[in-house]
Amino acid sequence: MEGKMAAEEHASWRKEAEAIDLESYTYDLPDDRIAKYPMEVRDQSKLMVYRNGTISHLHFADITSQLPADTLLVFNDTKVIPARAHFRKETGAVIELLLLHPELPTRVINDAMLVKHSCVWECMIGNKKRWKAADALSNVIQVNGEEVHLQVSYHDYEHNLVRLTWDADVTFLELVKALGEIPLPPYLNRNTEEPDKETYQTVYAYHDGAVAAPTAGLHFTPRVFDALEQKGIRRSFLTLHVGAGTFQPIKVEKVTEHRMHSEQVVFTRSLVSDLLQSVEHIVPVGTTSLRSLESLYWYGVKLFKKETTDFNIEKLYPYPWKEAELPSATESLQAIADHMDAAGLREIVGETEIFIFPGYRFRLCRGIITNYHQPGSTLILLVAAFVGNDWKSIYSEALANNYRFLSYGDSSLLWLNGVAP
Repeated sequence: MEGKMAAEEHASWRKEAEAIDLESYTYDLPDDRIAKYPMEVRDQSKLMVYRNGTISHLHFADITSQLPADTLLVFNDTKVIPARAHFRKETGAVIELLLLHPELPTRVINDAMLVKHSCVWECMIGNKKRWKAADALSNVIQVNGEEVHLQVSYHDYEHNLVRLTWDADVTFLELVKALGEIPLPPYLNRNTEEPDKETYQTVYAYHDGAVAAPTAGLHFTPRVFDALEQKGIRRSFLTLHVGAGTFQPIKVEKVTEHRMHSEQVVFTRSLVSDLLQSVEHIVPVGTTSLRSLESLYWYGVKLFKKETTDFNIEKLYPYPWKEAELPSATESLQAIADHMDAAGLREIVGETEIFIFPGYRFRLCRGIITNYHQPGSTLILLVAAFVGNDWKSIYSEALANNYRFLSYGDSSLLWLNGVAP
């Protein structure tokens, strides 16, 4: 009987989720409202604050005044690599590679940066029709003053797995820094320029491996960090290596069928301790940090229920659960802490493809600092899940008050209704 009821509840949830009308999550975004370049001074961007249905307008430098002293800010310290490279064939055809994810000899991105001589990456391939399966591409580049011969060939043509082989004793990270360029979001519709190497990184970027920046963090400056510290606001870090899937539009009628690309995330034991100390006061900086934290909760659920010790959150794993079946945020985090302590782990590397859309209940996050996102995107659905239908008034206010949109645009601080300070 219980199994039948559970099946009926699942069917009811899926029907409701599949009925989400993507047209209801679009808005008119004129091209001139997309910020093609960053503010000259990062923390002088605009800041909208949404709290229990009310909206106020500030500058990002004022963010400290909007955060209670017991807030724990969680940042994504990933660093964008020059993941886009171009190769010219003897025929003159130009082949573009966008590195997405390492496959061999390791899938752990932090480790893949240190590989020497040969590796295999999944790539997005531009002009693939001009690059046949048996063809090899080559280039000669200068790395640390040394001439390096690079050869690029298919490891798996069908799945866009590309092998890179080079003859010098340099790391992959050193190679790609000399070879590639920072891949700007496609909606900026411009070439990468020299200043982007700095402006498209957060000031706290540390772990190389992303192909897109966690852009909510671009507004932070040493001055802002000093003000946060003076108020006693704590901060902690995780690493989610943002993939190109963050820009992928939803092209299916049923949003639940949208393919969420898996992204690699790294959590430390110290982060789990910080979260346990501030479990009711967690504010992620950016959607990548939010998705990581919510994924961490669901990993704790798997441990709590003794399902598995592997960190792999499937896109629909959070749906649907009865509340009585789930551990509290503290219980979930404690299950992770206990597992890490028992196994002697200082960090955990996992994968998440969590999909957050209206109907999702947030488990760890009470607020979010985020930019303004593309119409009809997975990130608009995430914002709508966070603030409900008020997302429409938030975006209308931003448009009416000349806010700058998308990666290089302005910022917002959104609080969950009913828990805002």
